[in-house]
Amino acid sequence: MFGRIRFMIIKEFIQTFRDKRLRPIIFVTPIIQLLILGFAVTTDVKNISTAFYDLDKSYESRELMRRFESSGYFTVKYLPASDKELTNLLERAKILCAIQINKDFSKDIKRGKQTEIQIILDGTDSNSAIVAMGYANQIIIKFAKDLAGNKIKTSFKNLDMRIRAWYNPELKSKNFFVPGVTAVLIMLTCLLLTSMAVVREREIGTIEQLMVTPLKPIELILGKTIPFACVGFFDMFIVTFMAVVVFKIPVEGSIPLLTFCTGIYILSALGIGLFISTVTKSQQQALMSTFLFFAPAMILSGFLFPIENMPRIIQYGTYLNPLRYFLVIIRGIFLKGNGFEILHNQIVPLFVLGIAVIILSALRFKKRMA
Repeated sequence: MFGRIRFMIIKEFIQTFRDKRLRPIIFVTPIIQLLILGFAVTTDVKNISTAFYDLDKSYESRELMRRFESSGYFTVKYLPASDKELTNLLERAKILCAIQINKDFSKDIKRGKQTEIQIILDGTDSNSAIVAMGYANQIIIKFAKDLAGNKIKTSFKNLDMRIRAWYNPELKSKNFFVPGVTAVLIMLTCLLLTSMAVVREREIGTIEQLMVTPLKPIELILGKTIPFACVGFFDMFIVTFMAVVVFKIPVEGSIPLLTFCTGIYILSALGIGLFISTVTKSQQQALMSTFLFFAPAMILSGFLFPIENMPRIIQYGTYLNPLRYFLVIIRGIFLKGNGFEILHNQIVPLFVLGIAVIILSALRFKKRMA
């Protein structure tokens, strides 16, 4: 049995690496996609285009504008001279944020009176607007506290706010997204390779030759999936190395545990790819079916949108998605250093799902061979 599987694996490796279309998918595509998505997928908001409408023109108002510019988040591009000009900038989407300082701003501060700073945001992009509002609030609060330290009475003088972020102290979104991109790329690569495995044999006319050999269906399945599992592990180590070296993503947890969990995850992805391969009749159909599954799987995994925000019935459907479990696992190992005692409630369902998919695919494959 093992001898037959060994020759099948060797044959599959030779056939895979001989195919000029598959070599870029294995070696080049994951690296390029990681670099592009790693730099592009971010929720950090920087260089916010800002207009500063200063009606007071005092030292305090200019100091506040300086702090907005030096924060690294806001870029003051316009200094409007009228309400109409400010409104025009917002309507033409020239700016995301507008800050208006009213007259007597400095006098009111020195007299200890309630002062007002008007911040107008373009809510078309709600996420950027919310983040910009948070940045602006922090800058204004710090400005008011510094004034209080200079013996100038302000309404913020008794405020003492201390914030600490665990696991990602610098709050860099790439530390959250890059491990997720790694999980997505592993699934995509395994799906693409496996979904076309059986179909390719059928198209080139060798499936009949395999059926008349002494190979049993389980041996043929193992011979088809083991090479792609090796490819999946290879890509996993490559993209993980790139994530650590290029993006400086910390790895706080156990690499052996990550490898073990990746193996279970690859098992699930290979099973889904094999099932797609048994229900399609051409490589074009297999490719389209792969992306038909992959796109919803990525959306319903928590990679882009929190699962908790989805409708209840959709949340139940995500339990059939292996990417959902592996995202929690890989982010927990990378950022939190979680071990099996914490991640077992993700690892066990992922393992059960992987076994179920492999069994279903094997039964479907055996039926097709019969």
